Formats: sequence, structure tokens, C-alpha cells
Amino acid sequence: MNATLLMTTMLAAPEDGGGGSFAKLMTIAIGAVLINNFVLMRFLGICPFLGVSKQLDSAVGMGAAVIFVMTLATLGSWTVYHLLLAPMGLTYLRTIAFILIIASLVQLVEMVLQKFSPALFNALGIYLPLITTNCAILGMAVLNIEEKYNLGESLVHAVAAGIGFTLALVIMAGIRGELNEEDIPKPFRGTAITLLVAGLLALAFMGFSGLVPS
Repeated sequence: MNATLLMTTMLAAPEDGGGGSFAKLMTIAIGAVLINNFVLMRFLGICPFLGVSKQLDSAVGMGAAVIFVMTLATLGSWTVYHLLLAPMGLTYLRTIAFILIIASLVQLVEMVLQKFSPALFNALGIYLPLITTNCAILGMAVLNIEEKYNLGESLVHAVAAGIGFTLALVIMAGIRGELNEEDIPKPFRGTAITLLVAGLLALAFMGFSGLVPS
């Protein structure tokens, strides 16, 4: 495939042949952050959401790692799907291919954090390698294909979804930090109050459902 055909494939949306208007990109971004938040509305990435939201620093660190992995995974998965799997009729292998791409990127993030930020690496603990099986990352790769986004739209969707994931994590960490100072009735302590707060956050985010046209 020559360079011209490659660029055309990357920039053209399958259904309209264009690169996507600014209005559409904004709709995708706002939708991914607020309306279709991966954690609170799609219920993807719940494991790190509940596990890493105990402290604000680790929540921000995990959010940054997810944004990075989600963006690069989108770039890799979209390219592999459209330039390799689809032309060769191997689309049934997309899940395996996407997982391999995500796993490789997580290994890269682990090595970088271990070298340049050991404190954050230790704070994230087991949840950092769990990004490999984070359904939010894999869900992003699959959704971009299902929605027939071009590369630009897919990257916007990935960054916005990562920001939405981080927003949910940070809000939850802030609330849990305040809850630690409160005298919570014994039956509601621990996981119970955490799930109640998560449910209330999901209800709050439902208020954004009419922010942009569907």
C-alpha cells in the first residue's frame, strides 16, 4: 500500500469519506468525558476505579497511565485493523490482536514508571499490570471500529475517554478521602459506602445525557 493510499485510509471516515468536522469531534469528546463516561455510564474499568481511588495521587497517576495507554492502543489497534486484519479478511482476530497491542504498551508504561517514578509505580501496585486486562482499554479499541470512526476521531475518542476515566477516578478519590474523616455507620463502611458513592456519581452523570444531540 503506497503512502497516498495509507493517508487516505487514515483520514477518511468509512461512511462519508471525510476527515470529520470540528463539531463532530467535539461531540465525540464531550460524549466520552461526560455522557458516555467509560466508568460511570458504560461500567468499564470498574476494577481500577474501585481499587486505585483511595488516594488522590495514585488516582491521578493511574488516570495518566490509562490516557497514555488508551491513546497509543487506539493508534495501534486502528492501524492494525484497517491496514492488516480487514484487507486480509482476518477481522475475527481483532480481540487477540488488540490484547497483544495493549499488553505491549502496558509493559512499556511499567518500565518507564519503574525507572522515572518508582513511588508512583509502587503506589499503583497490581493495578498497573491489570491495565492489560482493563476492559475500558479493549472496549475503546472495539468501539472505535464499531462506530466506524476514522483515525482522527478514534484518537479524540480515546483521549476524551481517558480524561473521563481520570475525572471519575479523581472525584471518587476526593470523596473517599473525605469519607475517611466521617463517622460512617458500621454496616456501610468499606466496600458498601464505596459502591453507594459510585452509584450516586453515575446518577449525577446521567444529568449530562441531553448535553449534545444523539
